[in-house]
Amino acid sequence: MSRVREFPLPDLGEGLTEGEILKWLVAVGDTVELNQPVVEVETAKAAVEIPAKWAGKITAIFHDEGTVVDVGSPIFAVDTDPGAGDLPEPSAASLAAVEIAPAEGAVEPGLIGGPAPGGRTAVLVGYGPRTGAAKRRPRKGAGVPAPNGVAVTASAPAPVAAPAREPVRPTAPEPVRPAAATPAPRTGGTAAGAGGLVLAKPPVRKLAKDLGVDLRTLTGSGPLGSITRDDVHLAAAGATTAAEPAPTTGAATAPAFGPDREQRIPVKGVRKLTAQNMVASAFSAPHVTEFLTVDVTRSMKALDRLRKRREWQDVRVSPLLLVAKAVLLAVRRHPMVNSTWAGEEIVVKEYVNLGIAAATERGLIVPNIKDAGRLTLRELADAMTALVQTAKAGKTAPADMTGGTLTITNVGVFGVDTGTPILPPGESAILAFGAVREMPWVHKGKIRVRQVTTLGLSFDHRIIDGELGSRFLRDVGDFLADPEAALLGWT
Repeated sequence: MSRVREFPLPDLGEGLTEGEILKWLVAVGDTVELNQPVVEVETAKAAVEIPAKWAGKITAIFHDEGTVVDVGSPIFAVDTDPGAGDLPEPSAASLAAVEIAPAEGAVEPGLIGGPAPGGRTAVLVGYGPRTGAAKRRPRKGAGVPAPNGVAVTASAPAPVAAPAREPVRPTAPEPVRPAAATPAPRTGGTAAGAGGLVLAKPPVRKLAKDLGVDLRTLTGSGPLGSITRDDVHLAAAGATTAAEPAPTTGAATAPAFGPDREQRIPVKGVRKLTAQNMVASAFSAPHVTEFLTVDVTRSMKALDRLRKRREWQDVRVSPLLLVAKAVLLAVRRHPMVNSTWAGEEIVVKEYVNLGIAAATERGLIVPNIKDAGRLTLRELADAMTALVQTAKAGKTAPADMTGGTLTITNVGVFGVDTGTPILPPGESAILAFGAVREMPWVHKGKIRVRQVTTLGLSFDHRIIDGELGSRFLRDVGDFLADPEAALLGWT
């Protein structure tokens, strides 16, 4: 008898109750190995690949892509001993044969010790082991050699019928007809890469499937020509417009949101958790925000000198690196900023799990660098680069999304001067780093064109009063105004 085990959706993070099936990496009938990735699931914190807990053959997939599944619900089934075979349902012929006495010295088919389908012998339960060599079912789309040596493409495997009671007569193979020529892949700016592959993330593929858009016909506007959500929406809107009669001269164009001019987007995943956290934080912690405009010309020059050093040639150096270093050094001078309000007590933390807000296609996420205060400037640069790349690829682990103690949000990359950020739950301060702009500035008694930025610090007024918040923000600004002098004076 085969052993079929159902795999439930595990708890992929702290307090998560559900996850969305993004993409199945296997199909029913595939053979998987232990720890082989089987499905990609998006939780409220990250998109993760779930590996197989057992080796065997996939016998069932219980949920389609795009389905939200509760933690603990079965998502697929694995036959851990596919070679054992299943016990077939007895037919009327075999039941009748049990009642007829066999001839002396002979055993009727279907009875214990008698012949059985596949060259096996009937035993007490089932038909016993196969005598022939096991044949592996070809994967979908794999080339299968035909009797005449011409390779044909295997279609989707048909359902396996129950074993027959009578021997099956072999039939002559049908002549293999030459396959039609496959059209050449499209060129000229589409997102189809080598081998006809399309550069698009699983959420984008699902959106295109829901809207009926063929990704192979699109031109990607994302990195390396990848297709984004906006590309899919524009293509869907264009298809809707093309299906309608052309408007007359001077008439307004058809709306892209359909007849009702509305679009409904389900709130789930990262956006759902972000909304819950922001509401809980905004109405539970009394927020105060202070602003500081800083001349960062010397910081920009320091970065230029750093980039020219040989050991920093392969490192991504950005102004955010110096902002992070300034925050970490300022925390040493003001430890209360790195704390948590716990009702009857305030928990001050020696370690700094520095959160970096990252905008991704799945929404805003805030992974953090563990114990960032112990890292050198080079280690901090490498950690920040890896954190952002992993977040944008949708591969951030749930552990990297929890335990943050202090956060930086870089709104300057969008050309924004600054903002009033909302505290992540459990943290007492968050710093907004605005765009660095060339502006007229009084420098050494004269008006000069300098590089200037604006910082915005939001903090929990239950823990951080105005004086402490102002001193912390002033220290961050002093470091950015003259990083060399600050390093000499603070360390």
